[in-house]
Amino acid sequence: MRHVCETERLTIRQLDLSDAEFILRLLNDESFLRYIGDKKVRTWEDAINHLTNGPMASYKNHGFGLNLVQLKGESTAIGMCGLLKREELDYPDLGYAFLPEFCGKGYAREAAEAMLKQAVVKHGMQTVLAVTAPNNLRSMHLLESIGFNLKGTQELYGLENNLFEYRSL
Repeated sequence: MRHVCETERLTIRQLDLSDAEFILRLLNDESFLRYIGDKKVRTWEDAINHLTNGPMASYKNHGFGLNLVQLKGESTAIGMCGLLKREELDYPDLGYAFLPEFCGKGYAREAAEAMLKQAVVKHGMQTVLAVTAPNNLRSMHLLESIGFNLKGTQELYGLENNLFEYRSL
């Protein structure tokens, strides 16, 4: 497993196959299904396939992807955060999801800021996008609080989403 970065309270590392149980839990959480969508990951084998063809393939193809977020000094997985490159979007986008018991504690913001910094410093990105469900008010607030601006809407996977944009100076 490859270390990506640390923040005051978090360790962020690349996902690997040992994270299958966590991915199975996170991707079937009610809030994930409501705000992000059903990835059809129902079994351990589905989770392995998702990791292999999703985040792990993205690391290889783009040098970035979604990462595991853990509490610093512990092995407690609390969420995932990172950059995705979708064919439908002109620029990479910031994505994140956290287990419900870790929401509302500032972890998502802390991880998102760290990943945004990585995007600009390590990957030289001047523009980063983000998409949210129109009813995901917490996520929209988080994005605006770290410098994203609402640019309009974008259809992804048959659903209309809010499209946000971040531009580095």
